[in-house]
Amino acid sequence: MYRANILCCAGTGCTANRSQELYEQFNEALKKYDLDAEVKVIKTGCFGLCQKGPIVAVYPDKIFYAGIKPEDAERIVAEHLYKGRPVTELQLSEEDLATNETVYDIDKIKFYEKQRRIVLRNCGKINPEDIQEYIALGGYEALGKALTQMTPQEVIDVVKASGLRGRGGAGFPTGKKWQFEADQPGDEKYVICNADEGDPGAFMDRSVLEGDPHSVLEGMAIMAYAVGAHLGYIYIRAEYPIAVARLNIAIDQARELGLLGKDIFGSGFDFDIEIRLGAGAFVCGEETALIASIEGKRGMPYPKPPFPAVAGVWGKPTSINNVETLANIAQIIDKGAEWYASMGTEGSKDTKVFALGGKIKNTGLVEVPMGTTLREIIYEIGGGCPNNKAFKAAQTGGPSGGCIPSVHIDTPIDYESLQRIGSMMGSGGLIVMDEDTCMVDIAKFYMEFICEESCGKCSPCRIGTHRLLQMLDDITTGKATLEELDKIEELAAHMKVSCLCALGQTASNPVTSTLRYFREEYVEHIVNKRCAAKKCKELLHYQIDPDKCKGCTLCSRNCPVGAISGTVKEPHHIDIDTCIKCGLCKQNCKFDAVYME
Repeated sequence: MYRANILCCAGTGCTANRSQELYEQFNEALKKYDLDAEVKVIKTGCFGLCQKGPIVAVYPDKIFYAGIKPEDAERIVAEHLYKGRPVTELQLSEEDLATNETVYDIDKIKFYEKQRRIVLRNCGKINPEDIQEYIALGGYEALGKALTQMTPQEVIDVVKASGLRGRGGAGFPTGKKWQFEADQPGDEKYVICNADEGDPGAFMDRSVLEGDPHSVLEGMAIMAYAVGAHLGYIYIRAEYPIAVARLNIAIDQARELGLLGKDIFGSGFDFDIEIRLGAGAFVCGEETALIASIEGKRGMPYPKPPFPAVAGVWGKPTSINNVETLANIAQIIDKGAEWYASMGTEGSKDTKVFALGGKIKNTGLVEVPMGTTLREIIYEIGGGCPNNKAFKAAQTGGPSGGCIPSVHIDTPIDYESLQRIGSMMGSGGLIVMDEDTCMVDIAKFYMEFICEESCGKCSPCRIGTHRLLQMLDDITTGKATLEELDKIEELAAHMKVSCLCALGQTASNPVTSTLRYFREEYVEHIVNKRCAAKKCKELLHYQIDPDKCKGCTLCSRNCPVGAISGTVKEPHHIDIDTCIKCGLCKQNCKFDAVYME
């Protein structure tokens, strides 16, 4: 029995920031102070507050340390755990605490105050590589209840009544999807966990698998029982090595305890899980392309119907849910449909996990009740934009989503509200942009990504995405006319109805949403050949302020094309026709005389 536990974040973000070294240093320090029999260091999952990582929490004291380096470990052990004096300067600042709080308790931190951690309930609290810790918090009780006290149809009815909708993007009712498969004849059926998280800036599913893999395994087993499947696949991209390793450990542990395999809980129900690694193709997040990849084929979508619930993997009925959806299942079975449906909005129940990134002070993983406004997420949880910059827009739904402008900052985050303003929930990426962002450049960024990820099977996507990118490129380089804007809207409308899968059908969303809300920026790029945000290089010109220039000649001596003229101790001049916009003049100027316009 240990008197204290040191929970050390071992998610991907903190691991990349030397948390493994931190873990080792803690163990060495505990041995040095002869505390290794009293205090235990535990690797855990993501705490969510990634901006402050690496993160360490000491229990039962509930002391939260942030931004810890390996060299800080011995000091924390010596002062806090040996002498009983928490190291206050390594804790969060007062501005990170909830109003009127003076205790550095993890439950009193402003970042968590508006959150409700349902899916993330165990992340940062348990060792994800120890099944006993998951069981100690009620793990696998829901599976036991489903297998021994409920019929498969009763399980489906509870999920239907809960109002759970798929968290992978489309928001299709989960219970309804399960019912489709359950109603299909035959004994050979499958279930799939879609962990192919491909949106730029998204890391929700990865963090759940790294911090609480058993919640997903339990959800898959319950789903399999409900639909009549006996084998499940977890399709996860190979770029998630920590998540893959922990899934393998979790599956082995569950098999050892009889929670996967034959005759689970003595119920006569058999179920096992296999992992399939994806090669990182964004299109494989689409369910039919994912199925093709599992079968060893090239990951390309096929027309529907038939839907996977009728003819999925190996041509057999298959249900596919993403990580976050499955992580909700055990709690719904354990606590009931009414409990789950009591949270959120009328059409969007419970909570949603978001990967909060971009121009925001507190980047990280957040989980909020459906209906929470964008303002609350950005300012009360995220802390607003750095350097007091004004919020300009937020991109939800990744490459398939759209930009939400500041005028809609009080929009509730739920499926219907986002659709009404031209965006979508998506899997949960939430990228914040401030006043210095060029919206045309943002649209171009996402279109470059889509062009790279299009499988090329259908010509509306294969050709349409490249044509959209070409037109955006013309706009950002000063070659376009206003007619391009009409062509963009016309092409986007055709793609929405003619592309084979959702990747192509939604590919134009970042373009059309920015054009809808920030049309003046497109016009300024085209008519005035100017990018106010100074992001579009071809529209920028380097100039020298004659009042600041001292004639030191550093700029002219470093110019690779001889575009700068002037004599010693006299103001210099840049020939914009010769300038290649490399920026060396600005980098070398000691007097801040070079500027862009």
